[in-house]
Amino acid sequence: MKPSNYLTNAFRASRRNFGTLGLLLLLAGTPLAAQSPASANAQQNPPASPASAAPPAAAADSSYVIGPDDVLDISVWKEPDLSRSLPVRPDGKISLPLVSDVQAAGKTPSELAATLTTLLKAYVNDPQVTVIVTQINSRRVYVVGEVARPGAFPLLPDMTVLQALASAGGFTPFANTKKIHIVRTVNGHETQFPFDYHEVLKGSKPAENIQLLAGDEIVVP
Repeated sequence: MKPSNYLTNAFRASRRNFGTLGLLLLLAGTPLAAQSPASANAQQNPPASPASAAPPAAAADSSYVIGPDDVLDISVWKEPDLSRSLPVRPDGKISLPLVSDVQAAGKTPSELAATLTTLLKAYVNDPQVTVIVTQINSRRVYVVGEVARPGAFPLLPDMTVLQALASAGGFTPFANTKKIHIVRTVNGHETQFPFDYHEVLKGSKPAENIQLLAGDEIVVP
């Protein structure tokens, strides 16, 4: 082999080796280049757990008014001794440690939460109070007389006489379905509304299928 050819082949081989070595060095350095200082800091100082953040406010119907016998879930953040589930007494009040008796009936959940927050500020640093109505017992209607299951039933939104009768399981064989009436007492004054079951079903007296209010009594003779 001529000297010139030998030098040429050696130069080409060294260039190939250098290219391979450079490629290996480039690949080996890629992970270090991809890890930015911000990424390294994130690994050393991970973000705070969601559990350490303040709990979100609970959703509630802002228009609902608490009444006697309703069951409330009262939560004071980071104060388990003050958090509890309890019923509203017949006098409309609830009892909590530190604040004693508090009027609950007649207030919305958000209004009661604001009242408790104000009262607890004297004992707790920055109290965060949430009030949720877990059982609505104050809003009931009553079905009495010749029905399968007489008694008190929760007043559902836009509940009608037919729906309440269905909740009571229908009539007994002795029911006089033409003489059903609804008794409503407002401010001590009693009003009666007639209800003819079969005429309402036929659609001839739809106005008698009235929307019920809390405390209404459906009498099936």
